[in-house]
Amino acid sequence: MTNRSSPALLFEMLRSFASLARTLNLSESVRELDSTRQTVRRHIASLEAYKGCKLFRFENRQYRLTEDGKNALREAEELIARADAWLHDESKHVNELFYLGMWIGTVPYYLQQHPLTAIWDMGSPLIQFGFHAWARSEGALESPAFAPLRPYLMVFRFNEDNGDWICTEVGEKSSYATWFGWEKYRSSVGKGVANLPGGPGFANLLAKPFHDIATTRGIRVDHIHTRIAHGDNDKLKAISYQRLAMACRFADGEFALATLIDRTRNVQIANLSDAERDSMDEEFTMNVVPPDHGASG
Repeated sequence: MTNRSSPALLFEMLRSFASLARTLNLSESVRELDSTRQTVRRHIASLEAYKGCKLFRFENRQYRLTEDGKNALREAEELIARADAWLHDESKHVNELFYLGMWIGTVPYYLQQHPLTAIWDMGSPLIQFGFHAWARSEGALESPAFAPLRPYLMVFRFNEDNGDWICTEVGEKSSYATWFGWEKYRSSVGKGVANLPGGPGFANLLAKPFHDIATTRGIRVDHIHTRIAHGDNDKLKAISYQRLAMACRFADGEFALATLIDRTRNVQIANLSDAERDSMDEEFTMNVVPPDHGASG
């Protein structure tokens, strides 16, 4: 029978792996981790023994990730980020659904997943319309049933090579486009969520809902509050919104992830004060009336 016990220093081993994978330089990782060369090497060797595969190869006095190492890195970084957030009571489950409440410097980021019944209990007409369009289209992006929704969507494809979600489409009426303006929203196509502010750990936390959708091939509702750069001077502005994330398919049959965002003060998030929730300027609420809202399916 296989021994499934985990090493007591697993967290430190993961940190050593992630650091060396990022720097590919043992001396730099030692400085970053405030550790020793022997300790980092031992951590890597232990991980390789437990996983039964090589994570690095050493060629011409240079560390390089193996294919197994590349495949393991994204989850290792997510585990580190989740553990750190959990330790500071920033990441947990509320009513069995994911919750994240944290500050990155002076920027708050609150996210609470809600059950699908929230679409009817507190969802906006835009979110309700999005759910109906997704169901009628059976997730096919090119379906005529999806066409009225496309201008409000952001669409992503997962890049297996770098483990990032790449933006493939930004609707001209989407929250992203109307918040940032046409120059920025058009240039966002081809970029990944790993480029978001806060570093790779923060990006991994933000990407977790995307990975959940990719795994379940389903749909989820999140309420989010944070601050995002706005305007020509990129001044940080409070923003609250509901987000519907949907598993879809591109025309070639490949998996697509579509997100529909409605900026609204109507968000319910644990530990978020009423003052913080309502700090988004009224002018930023979207108040979209969908083109066929109220029409029968």
